[in-house]
Amino acid sequence: MSQLPDSSHDLFTNSPKKQGFYFPAEWATQEAMWLSWPHKEASWPGKLDSIFGPYSEFIKAVADGQKVRVNVVDEEMKQFALTHLQKVGAKLQHIEFYFNPTNDAWCRDHGPAFLLKTDGNEKAIVDWGYNAWGGKYPPYDLDDVVPTRIAKTFGLPLFTPDIVMEGGSVEFNGAGTVLTTTACLLNENRNPHLTKEQIETYLKEFYGQEQVLWLGDGIIGDDTDGHIDDITRFVSKDTVITAVEENPEDENYAILQENLQQLKRMRLLDGSALNIVEIPMPAAVIYDETRLPASYANFYIANEVVVVPTFNDPNDQRALDVIQSCFPTRKVIGINSVDIIWGLGSFHCLSQQEPA
Repeated sequence: MSQLPDSSHDLFTNSPKKQGFYFPAEWATQEAMWLSWPHKEASWPGKLDSIFGPYSEFIKAVADGQKVRVNVVDEEMKQFALTHLQKVGAKLQHIEFYFNPTNDAWCRDHGPAFLLKTDGNEKAIVDWGYNAWGGKYPPYDLDDVVPTRIAKTFGLPLFTPDIVMEGGSVEFNGAGTVLTTTACLLNENRNPHLTKEQIETYLKEFYGQEQVLWLGDGIIGDDTDGHIDDITRFVSKDTVITAVEENPEDENYAILQENLQQLKRMRLLDGSALNIVEIPMPAAVIYDETRLPASYANFYIANEVVVVPTFNDPNDQRALDVIQSCFPTRKVIGINSVDIIWGLGSFHCLSQQEPA
């Protein structure tokens, strides 16, 4: 084990893990889904107005069965959001607004990481450092403090490890295992002062995990440097859905084949292999000469539904059927993400779950 910086010894002495906290799987019962209402034109240049429809459909699908909590900048934005939510017939009694100003909409990465006590009686929040995927899209000062603001609002214990971490870069099986990628977490634009072993220690201590499994690269067009939530997702403690490109000529073919081979070699804490369910990729989605990171793996698991991005593609229905087979007790809903993906992310990237 590499020697950790002196200051981090204190961090780990009283870490969330030492206090009995852990990050639950996404399919665990949720109190709410958190979002940050989109407002940044530069994230969807020329298309911002066209995303409010599908975004509101996403909220409606989840709010039918649970709370949805939305960060907005001010009362004007709240009223704007309500107008769009009324248009799609969303259950407004399940939707709450919080005045937490943001720079952008990607709540998976800047939102609070909610932890539960193993006895289920207490909740806490981790506020990781956030630098807009390696400083790519300043300013991000408002986004960086969102988890702390929410912890104060709800009076929850707050942990602040002083390193950069994004929710889209980590996947959890709810039984001690976190899955991530070297392309993102070992990128020099995140935490260049830390070794792989040191990053693993942070993941285990602040997410309350026992084991870190590493994949390699993410898909082409993903500006996050390879987030896991575009390629491989846990759907139970021992099963993953993983994206596989079927066209050998496609740029993603070799990347996703390599990830598939790595998944086959992985072993869980009890020594067992993963059950691997393959899901197709849509054909390349290109807009303004840019290849976009379109993937069916960017779905959100809610209490009653699983919301999946679709792309007007022949593989849409195949993907929905595969995901439905993994979630027999939930209804799988496809929502057109052709406009949303121009922002280089979809429903999972936009959301963060709060466990019950």
